[in-house]
Amino acid sequence: MNDDLEHGRASFLTTRWSLVLAAGGKGEADSRAALETLCATYWYPLYAYVRRKGHDADAARDLVQEFFARLLEREDFARADPARGRFRAYLLTALKHFLINEREREHADKRGGGRKVLPLEFGAHDAETRFSLEPATHDAPDKAFDRAWALIVLQRALDRLGSEQRAAGKAEEWQKLQPHLTTAEDAAPYSALAGELGKTENAIKITVHRLRKRYGELLREEIADTLNTDDVDAELATLFDALSGPPA
Repeated sequence: MNDDLEHGRASFLTTRWSLVLAAGGKGEADSRAALETLCATYWYPLYAYVRRKGHDADAARDLVQEFFARLLEREDFARADPARGRFRAYLLTALKHFLINEREREHADKRGGGRKVLPLEFGAHDAETRFSLEPATHDAPDKAFDRAWALIVLQRALDRLGSEQRAAGKAEEWQKLQPHLTTAEDAAPYSALAGELGKTENAIKITVHRLRKRYGELLREEIADTLNTDDVDAELATLFDALSGPPA
């Protein structure tokens, strides 16, 4: 593994719990950077949950932003206990408590009065566009949250694998083989890929097999990264269950 690849991999291995504790630290710059990372990564599962609870797009956006602001303002992150296990459960429980205690206000511009606006990496339009693409169902908000979370974990693992392949000088090969890892309907047949990449069809099959194996390893790392237990298999089963059936 070359130095660039090792450095890139290490940058992904900052645990979610480490980010939580950093976001609750006393150093304002470090806390803000950690909070922004958490917001950018996990805003959508929270948004999906709030929307499924019956709030409109503007209210959901404001509530999620307010949620993160409150966590930082009250130093809740500093009191977070990784021993509780799953970061996913911690964040959803914190959101539920926030929504219970948050009184609905008549105008959105009254929310967070006097509080600094956080530079969240989403807006009402982007969030609602993504939400609107999901078929309407009667599934519980918790299912919507878990499904969105599972998709983020899968995408993070896929992004890491792509970074590894590009760092190894295999950008073109990765671009052509990636669809076979996500069961894309438009994935080219191995015979066609063999001609395009100058390899035998059997070599393509072996490469895809290795990529799938590495994808699985990275997925397990991503899941372990959000746990303070060794129960990766149980969390993996929970997330795959959330993806089963119609989207929440």
